[in-house]
Amino acid sequence: MLRLLAIETAGEACSVALYQGGEVTERFEIAPRRHAALVLPWAEALMADAGIALSQLDAIAFGRGPGSFTGLRIAAGVTQGLAFGADVPVVPVSTLAALAYGAHVASGKANILAAVDARMKEVYWGAYRFDGRGNAELIGEECVCAPDLVPLPAGDDWYGAGSGWESYVDVLSGQCGLPEADNLSDWQSHAADVARLASVLYQAGEMVSPELASPVYLRNNVADKPKPKV
Repeated sequence: MLRLLAIETAGEACSVALYQGGEVTERFEIAPRRHAALVLPWAEALMADAGIALSQLDAIAFGRGPGSFTGLRIAAGVTQGLAFGADVPVVPVSTLAALAYGAHVASGKANILAAVDARMKEVYWGAYRFDGRGNAELIGEECVCAPDLVPLPAGDDWYGAGSGWESYVDVLSGQCGLPEADNLSDWQSHAADVARLASVLYQAGEMVSPELASPVYLRNNVADKPKPKV
């Protein structure tokens, strides 16, 4: 039986989930700035409730972004520490894909336009299509851009999800040709959905060693250091 622990702290929500042979238990809370304090206690509590030890996990998954820079570093750092301790691989999962998956299940829509408010008048953007088994297909590439420049994939019956739709619903709806009501603007990425997608990736052999578990920021200047004053 496949056992995965999943962590998602890319946005305002903090969540941890335990996947066991298709069954998922999760702790989830909208908790800005409390991610670091919640993640480890929640992970320990989920495993204690299930009666399993860290060493019994097959892998640890995390939402690799894009999202909050601090949140992504927390998820990657905790995941690396736990994976090293358990001597198991890591499964990085796109936060946009996990958001789209949850919105797909909640809305029943097969084609999801995931948009997360990236600040700086931009959104993190990804278009995902789901088949009857819930497998996610990224259409094009994930990107960060202004809401009026998001790339719209071919086809119709698209549906929006994520905080970007709340912040820029008029612009995104106009750009995508969607009614302003055709979205789940309050939808957050969940660790439970990170775990479900990670189970597919794990079985496809798409794992990495813990030292290679790193966030995906999409913005090239995230690691830039301030220039010295002259």
